[in-house]
Amino acid sequence: MIYSEIIGYGHYLPKKILKNNDLKKLVNTSDEWIYSRTGIKQRHIAKKSELTSDLAIKAAEDAFVQSKTNPSEIDCIIVATTTPDNTFPSTATKVQNHFNIKNIPSFDLQAVCSGFIYSLQVADSFIKSKKSKKILIIGAETLSKIVDWGDRRTCVLFGDGAGSLILSSTKKKTGVMSTKLYSDGSWHDSLFADGGPSLNQKVGKIRMNGQDIFKQAVNKLSQATSEALRECGIGITDVDWFVPHQANQRIINSTAKKLGIHPDNTISTVENHANTSAASIPLALSSSLKEGVIKKNDILALCAIGGGLTWGSCILKV
Repeated sequence: MIYSEIIGYGHYLPKKILKNNDLKKLVNTSDEWIYSRTGIKQRHIAKKSELTSDLAIKAAEDAFVQSKTNPSEIDCIIVATTTPDNTFPSTATKVQNHFNIKNIPSFDLQAVCSGFIYSLQVADSFIKSKKSKKILIIGAETLSKIVDWGDRRTCVLFGDGAGSLILSSTKKKTGVMSTKLYSDGSWHDSLFADGGPSLNQKVGKIRMNGQDIFKQAVNKLSQATSEALRECGIGITDVDWFVPHQANQRIINSTAKKLGIHPDNTISTVENHANTSAASIPLALSSSLKEGVIKKNDILALCAIGGGLTWGSCILKV
């Protein structure tokens, strides 16, 4: 049996930090209002000249250094993003070109905040089917470029960043243990960007019905996580760390509570990173691994929900 082992991880956050008090200059809000409702205190913002591919490349470089992996060893690149540099070509091909890796598949995957979970399943399938041996997965976003900075319901929520993992083929029973993916297009107008090439030839801005998303998120995330645990034959008490999509602290806390996971076993970086969509889970993983919070052989339950709606869960052994 072949498994997909995590051999590398990295992340990158833009240098500019926008704190809650800074947002008072843009919309009618306050630090207390934002923090009490979201758990967010700050977010990182990319420079106008800083592209999603720039963030992705820096997160990849961090993973290569951490794992002592030569880029030439990579035989597939997947970039999960909803804020690509261009409509086409893919951001992944820009990453491939930067590292001068020839003749490998490179592509973007768009499932918004669920994108990294979807990418993990795709990468795991490639490895298990022997199509690839060593895959670079990146979640990268510059959401600040599609935020409506006049809408206080959404502009307080999002930030920019990138995180990466390197998965490698192994016969050891480790890495990706199970994944469960879902979608329901009937909720497409609850979280979306109001632009697109065929819709209106514009990029568009983020629009969201927060109440709809909260109600759906807690039930769907807990259900997906329970299904993923059941598929690999373990229970919630076997999980060392719950690593959810960093949407906001209310969704994180409510989902953990529904699953019966103690707050002390929940990874939360939303206070400092805000919601970075497809980048949020790899950012949380990389920063927690570097800080020694998550350790070798720990079992993790990942889950995410995003526009579409799309959602899913992945059980990982580090």
